[in-house]
Amino acid sequence: MKLAYTLVDWHAIAPGHSTADEWQHWAGQQTALDAALPIAKPQFLPMMTARRLSAGSRAAVESGLALLARQTVDAIVFTSRHGELERNLRILTALKDQQALSPTDFAMSVHNSAVGSLTIAARQPLVSSSISAGMDSFQQGLLEVAALHQAGYAQVLLVDFDGVVPAYYQPWLPEIDRLNAPYAVALLLQSGNEWRCTAVPARPAAETLPQSLQFLQAMLQGDERMTIAGERHLWHWERHHGG
Repeated sequence: MKLAYTLVDWHAIAPGHSTADEWQHWAGQQTALDAALPIAKPQFLPMMTARRLSAGSRAAVESGLALLARQTVDAIVFTSRHGELERNLRILTALKDQQALSPTDFAMSVHNSAVGSLTIAARQPLVSSSISAGMDSFQQGLLEVAALHQAGYAQVLLVDFDGVVPAYYQPWLPEIDRLNAPYAVALLLQSGNEWRCTAVPARPAAETLPQSLQFLQAMLQGDERMTIAGERHLWHWERHHGG
């Protein structure tokens, strides 16, 4: 399996990080992201919409809007391993306790609520999809991007994000100890050869950072090669200048 892209632009948000300089410093120092730090207030997302979104979705939509404000986007792919896990737990808890459901939680609990909120906030009826594929959600989203390129969509926006995993689920997800905080990484991708990816079968590997943050870190460090671990594959990336 081989994939190839040219990175046009990017934007990312996590606790304590929202500007290019902040992310560049993080990548250079290779420091851990501190979940206790605040997340920057949205600059593009309307306040009424922001209040309806969970923290992870808010970061995702804000990142998407930031790129839409300065670039042409032809299609959108959102990827999230956990989606609206916090909302769904609240819904299940309310049902267990025989309590009334929150209309907002009910309406915003589906996996594609974030990408739908982006197209509504941007007032652009763009082709969009929402993907969840476990720890490989980011990489599987790149397959969807490649398919959209083949279908004629020149510039595809990929936004990978997640929110906080509630304590109830944490015993089954030990890898989140590395980062359990809202984050979003948005990449605007064209078909090209700047970044090439080859997948090879491999035994499951321990997850470090979410795959999109691993990619962002290596990209900002100027790495020519990197390997991102997946559930059943190793994803080998190479950078080709002038691609």
